[in-house]
Amino acid sequence: MIGERLHELRTARNLSLRALAEQAGVSPTLLSQIERGVTEPSLTTLRRLATVFGESVASLFADPAAPSVWISRPGARTTLGAPNGQIRYERLTPGNGQLEVLHATLRPGEVSSTDLWSHPSLECAYVVTGTLTVDVGRTSHTVVAGESITLDSHQPHRYRNTSDTPTEIVLAINPPTP
Repeated sequence: MIGERLHELRTARNLSLRALAEQAGVSPTLLSQIERGVTEPSLTTLRRLATVFGESVASLFADPAAPSVWISRPGARTTLGAPNGQIRYERLTPGNGQLEVLHATLRPGEVSSTDLWSHPSLECAYVVTGTLTVDVGRTSHTVVAGESITLDSHQPHRYRNTSDTPTEIVLAINPPTP
């Protein structure tokens, strides 16, 4: 979906792959691969592209044709990679740019990001099974199955599984930020 959206934005602005690549500081080959769905862009690349388009990163994931009623079914969901992380999130919402609800399982030792990072959102993580360690600034919080944590994502943060068993979470983000 991100590839289609980038192609729409690029062609609406009459930009060639080479012109967009130059403005975003990436290679035309990478942009072509993203548009064709061959590769997924990094968060850094998404931020560069969003800046060129004068859009938010979340808008790059917005589906203008998102239905008013949508059912998310296992096996048919799109996935997002965590920025600099090891986990993949399944999208439970249609990507209308208003709310993002994600599902993920962190294996023991996995982190959402190697470094703490921030973005302009509010997020809530609900732990379905296992134990989640949430680093917010210099403080770590332990959240167990059945509990949730809500945080202002302007604060540098990340999610970690420091236990010996998988941790399953549902994450809601508003406004959406990959």
